[in-house]
Amino acid sequence: MNTDVPRIMVIDDDALTADVITRLLDGFGAQVTTMTDSASAYEKIVEIQPTCIICDLMMPEVDGLNLLKRIRETPDLKDAKFIMVTAKAYEFDQKRAYEFGADGYIRKPLDPDTFADEVSRIMEDQVDLAFWGVRGTLPASGENTLKYGGNTSCVSLEFPRQQFFIFDGGSGIKKLGDWLMSEGRKRIQARIFISHPHWDHINAIPFFAPLYIPGNEFQILGANQGDVSMRELISAQMDGVYFPITLSEFGARVYFDDLEEETVEVDGIQVETKLLSHPGKCLGYRVNYHGRSVCYITDNELFFDGSEFHAPQYEQKLAEFCKDADVLITDTTYSDEEYETKVGWGHSCISKVVELAHNANVDKLFLFHHDPDQDDNAIDAKLETATAMLAKLNSDTSVVAPREGERFKV
Repeated sequence: MNTDVPRIMVIDDDALTADVITRLLDGFGAQVTTMTDSASAYEKIVEIQPTCIICDLMMPEVDGLNLLKRIRETPDLKDAKFIMVTAKAYEFDQKRAYEFGADGYIRKPLDPDTFADEVSRIMEDQVDLAFWGVRGTLPASGENTLKYGGNTSCVSLEFPRQQFFIFDGGSGIKKLGDWLMSEGRKRIQARIFISHPHWDHINAIPFFAPLYIPGNEFQILGANQGDVSMRELISAQMDGVYFPITLSEFGARVYFDDLEEETVEVDGIQVETKLLSHPGKCLGYRVNYHGRSVCYITDNELFFDGSEFHAPQYEQKLAEFCKDADVLITDTTYSDEEYETKVGWGHSCISKVVELAHNANVDKLFLFHHDPDQDDNAIDAKLETATAMLAKLNSDTSVVAPREGERFKV
């Protein structure tokens, strides 16, 4: 048996559905075996040792949960991915499937445009990283911003078990919301992590369309500002004086949690927080998932060595926080020359960011939170500078200037 070729077992008591799944996986490069008899499926699974099992939940004699339970009790099958495919749309059933050890849960009717990609992401345990806004302070428009886009801070992480993390609610979150709506997503459950409440990080939350859809659920987490809670911070900008729609208009269930510098578990995923060098209370985030990590560090000022404000102990602690991360998304607002006149504004320049990434031994550095006065050429120049600096350091860190709408696998 060729062990390099994925082996997929499809189990569904409806032969037509099993055939549809097989056709949707055409071109996947896998050996696909189908069965309609769930009672004898376990013996066949033990025989062929599939890489992945795609199984219906509701079947006679042996349902999907019972089969999953037996597989998870079999040591020789511990590495097999198990994807539940079902017409049951209840949150309870999805939760039970994950409690029993499912790696994925896909609802019928199956979407022919996305099914194979969903299966691939679950099998490879991929995290999808997407950028919806990469600028800071203020959205930038015009023909000179078309390459990188003009929206302000918003980044998302989507995990194989459908956990969905959103970082900041700058103008990019509207684009994210429009994409989710165009995908026809139902019953969206997401966590929105706010770095801090400056306008460019929260002012498009009222334009995030999924917030107005009943059945969706969002938890908004972030740092309070002393005596002002996260709920009060978000609701204040939607006060009738400033905005015509209030929190009470949200159709989704929305709740709030204040975070400090701490380690928490969110949807079964570890999230660490770090207080950053920025006016007011600002948090950086580190997401740790199955041996991989993503750091989101904005807004943050790293002062030049020799400056009266330089804090080497803080920089050391920040490097430790980011140590060996697969991804570091961080505030790189200025070139070194621009920063000379912006000291104390709460943002970093390219040389200090490169130094941080190299000292932390991160795998990939993403330049983020660009000044609104910078056009695409200026961002290109920052990327060239960072690339040259890392090469001079003989660093293992690579660098990317992500574009709005660009996606990466982690």
